[in-house]
Amino acid sequence: MADRNLQGTRVAILVTDGFEQAELLEPRKALDDAGATTLVVSPTENEVKGWNMKQWGTEVPVDVPLRSAKAEDFDALLLPGGVMNPDHLRMNPQAVDFVKRFTDEGKPVAAICHGPWTLIEAGAVRGHTLTSWPSLQTDLKNAGANWVDTQVVRDGQLVTSRKPDDIPAFNREMIQMLAETSSQNRVRSRTAA
Repeated sequence: MADRNLQGTRVAILVTDGFEQAELLEPRKALDDAGATTLVVSPTENEVKGWNMKQWGTEVPVDVPLRSAKAEDFDALLLPGGVMNPDHLRMNPQAVDFVKRFTDEGKPVAAICHGPWTLIEAGAVRGHTLTSWPSLQTDLKNAGANWVDTQVVRDGQLVTSRKPDDIPAFNREMIQMLAETSSQNRVRSRTAA
């Protein structure tokens, strides 16, 4: 099993206002605890406001404005859900292009709840098995994905989960995927040297 030390791994967390608070804060803490560097990327500058189940929640500082973010500066991407957040992101061509750069390069992407909406817009779900909030089932199937109703699914470099209750399983699978990718990259670096 790959070690879980993510030291040196940079993870972009793409969000805008209305992200489900637990789906950003808890995975971010798990990544930080594993040694990764996490940076919030957003089309909104300064701060983004979370959604806490049925009301507005915590504000989180934006580390990198989307307009100056480059996918090549990151090793992986986290797409939290909520309804408003991914709905706005999938309508933002710059956000969709940012996601597409990760998927085109085969970089790890972890999406939870409604987060896969942006993956659909980036053309990244066809032929993959994914899960999501149940209301995205038809959208994912229509985009060519195989949708399943389970806590967490890993398909290649994609990890998806359904809802906040699934976060512990989501975090474990996401960190495992990043640890494996990080180990592979270290091996490649040593062989190339």
